[in-house]
Amino acid sequence: MFMPRLGTTHRRNRVPTRVAAALCFAITIALSPLVVSQKAAGQAGSAPGNQPANPAQQPASAPAPSPPPAQGQPQAAPTQPPPNQPGTAGQTPADQPAQNSAPAGQPTSGDQSQPAANDNGTFTFKAEAREVVLHATVVDERNHLVMNLDKPDFTVYENDKPQQISSFKQQDFPVAMGIVIDNSGSMREKRDQVNKAAINLVRSSNPDDEVFVVNFNDEYYLDQDFTSDVKKLQAALEHVETRGGTALYDAIIASADYLMKSKLSRKVIFVVTDGEDDASQSSLEQAVQRLAQENGPVVYSIGLLGDEKVRRARRALETISGRTGGIAFFPPSLDEVDQISRTIAHDIRNQYTISYRPSTPRSVGGYRAIHVEAHARPYKKLTVRTRSGYYPGQESAMR
Repeated sequence: MFMPRLGTTHRRNRVPTRVAAALCFAITIALSPLVVSQKAAGQAGSAPGNQPANPAQQPASAPAPSPPPAQGQPQAAPTQPPPNQPGTAGQTPADQPAQNSAPAGQPTSGDQSQPAANDNGTFTFKAEAREVVLHATVVDERNHLVMNLDKPDFTVYENDKPQQISSFKQQDFPVAMGIVIDNSGSMREKRDQVNKAAINLVRSSNPDDEVFVVNFNDEYYLDQDFTSDVKKLQAALEHVETRGGTALYDAIIASADYLMKSKLSRKVIFVVTDGEDDASQSSLEQAVQRLAQENGPVVYSIGLLGDEKVRRARRALETISGRTGGIAFFPPSLDEVDQISRTIAHDIRNQYTISYRPSTPRSVGGYRAIHVEAHARPYKKLTVRTRSGYYPGQESAMR
């Protein structure tokens, strides 16, 4: 996709829009029954002169559609279909009733489903068990990281009901990370130090991490696709054209969508901004709901806030980070940004990964609140920081 001309160069890519994702999804749903019905007809082969379809040449079902951009999120653009209608990108699998079988090309329930042919040539969908994966940071009463806990020390609650932990690990898994930097006019004098902090965050990362860069003002630009090459990331951060407003919510939503391209389970957004959102089509509530997808990203934010509109801008960053299990920082001096980025890197590298299979059926929709507790001697009080809940829906397999 072509980019607006910035100075004398063209940026390579714009973060894919939710409208395009919704159109692709709708087209796939429309075509999938035709493909599968042709397959079933070819297998039947009962009419004279009909030849059975060759399984090697014709797929059993339509390709799975790309993940929808949001789980139950209201759509911002008026041209998009409203959420929770069949075949729209806003619909989550939890909104669909559970079934043992379904017409070709339609999922039977909220679980990950795979089509399989039986002896009479019809297709059924078999649901696979799915897990909720939490990445948790634990601190003591002095706010020091605690990294010597075991599985029995944790209790996970979903909607106030204790859940059975199915997997517990404590190791530095690779992370898919989006570095999302404010490129509005007010950031002109701050970008050098912010870029330095972002690069130091990358240098402190796992060598198998996948990182991309989005610069945003009143629009958002993908200036570097997933890579672990520090030089490429640094070059992308230097694509500075400080102008325009601050479309923070749009940039975060687009970055969360783009993170779904990665197969890594751990997903992080690192965002730096210096003001209140004044240019997004989406609202704060829509951004929070998008981030609350199942196994969605953790957001770490740095707010370089001035004296104007501090309260609303601060509340927005605290809400976005707090709901996802991250932290919002508000340094009084620009000189502190680099140290904060190192603190974030340390936090990311020292987390527990806890998985559980929800006791509530996937067919039951609605938001699910999560609360995790940890108790262990000799600690008097332990605080677990992780996401506060999710909407049942898409997830990525951890690798």
